[in-house]
Amino acid sequence: MAIAPRPGEVDTSLQDLARRHLWMHFSRMGSYNGDNEIPIIVRGDGCYVYDERGKRYLDGLSALFCVNAGHGRTELGEAAARQVEELDFYTLWSYAHPRAIELAARIATLAPGDLNRVFFTSGGSEAVESALKLARNYHRICGKGQKHKVIAREIAYHGTSLGALSATGITDLRSQFEPLTPGGCHVPNTNVYRWPKDRHPLWAATAIEERILFEGPETVAAVILEPVQNAGGCFVPPDGYFERVREICDRYDVLMISDEVICAWGRLGHYFGCERFGYVPDIITVAKALTSAYAPMGAMIASDRVAEPFLEGDASFAHGFTFAGHPLASALAMANLDIFEKEDLCGHVRAKESEFRQMLETLHELPIVGDVRGAGYFHAVELVKDKETKETFDDEESEDLLRGFLSAELYHRGLICRADDRGDPVVQLAPPLIADTEQFEEIHDVLHDVLSAAWERVKR
Repeated sequence: MAIAPRPGEVDTSLQDLARRHLWMHFSRMGSYNGDNEIPIIVRGDGCYVYDERGKRYLDGLSALFCVNAGHGRTELGEAAARQVEELDFYTLWSYAHPRAIELAARIATLAPGDLNRVFFTSGGSEAVESALKLARNYHRICGKGQKHKVIAREIAYHGTSLGALSATGITDLRSQFEPLTPGGCHVPNTNVYRWPKDRHPLWAATAIEERILFEGPETVAAVILEPVQNAGGCFVPPDGYFERVREICDRYDVLMISDEVICAWGRLGHYFGCERFGYVPDIITVAKALTSAYAPMGAMIASDRVAEPFLEGDASFAHGFTFAGHPLASALAMANLDIFEKEDLCGHVRAKESEFRQMLETLHELPIVGDVRGAGYFHAVELVKDKETKETFDDEESEDLLRGFLSAELYHRGLICRADDRGDPVVQLAPPLIADTEQFEEIHDVLHDVLSAAWERVKR
């Protein structure tokens, strides 16, 4: 029988087993050699997680933008346990069960406009895949089968399945798996920090119309956009951007998909990110924090107009997933939304957002910090070699800065966040929605010290 390690000791058997058998996602497995241990997180509580040695870390990324209600919510586990006693599993393929029905109705009451039809999935990539398939199928059933292309933004991440990957605008993620599902087209994003000062604020929205016209409106099924673009570092839209995109989509009979796998469920201070920026899409994709990640779950939320052709006669949206709308996940989601409502987590984010942002803005005093941007509890700090010219780092320098120093040093100092260079180098922060002044101060202290050390390393 295995003996549990004492506090402060490492369970070497877990390290050995992980190295031998666990294939980690988006990870350089060769990096975990005898000198570099695999980070093993064993416990969570509130805004914090603990490793196998008992060391505490501030979870400044909500695991992966998803543990919005915080770790260790035993009431969520209790909701799952109650559900097991009633119904462990049943599929939504030609059947229904109470929790999925109740959750769909609750989501519909929270969603804007006439987005009243909820199609459950097991996660974010599946939700995006479902939305892209629905967009194609909707136009086909309406007699416009040539409409199949999707327009997305450069550097945007929309998922890893082949359909979602066709919308993802990150070359390194796409090139390994080509040829992809045909139809993916890309336009500029809203990285205003890198725009010329005299560029029109709605330039990137106009680029969408130009691409639709270039492709031929009769071939374009959908435009897919995140309210705040994740990859590249929390790109926020200029004022009027989404209003203009909505007008363009309506003009050319193109569906507007709001990819809110990250931005929904309070991340921007609202249940849905589109509410933050005042637009109503035709389809919303969600996942991650729908259950605060206590169980895998996603959803595609469609407007009545888009759903209507599939609700008559012998029509069917021939698409689905075995575990979509799982009773346990549905029960967890309901309990999670109870927490959101009871504790007003969206209101807390709106009330504390300026304090969080002001804390990050103080980092502008550091020579390595070029830009601070984002919304709600979703922000990024862009790193530069020269603040005046906005000169960025080349690939070799970025590799050394982010993976050779920052990622490990931030973790060593007890802060989990994302040091990323899908685009220019950034550090991203997305703490649980329960985070408050104490956590902001802790984030500041770690970032200030580590980024100061990073600049000394750059100067060498």
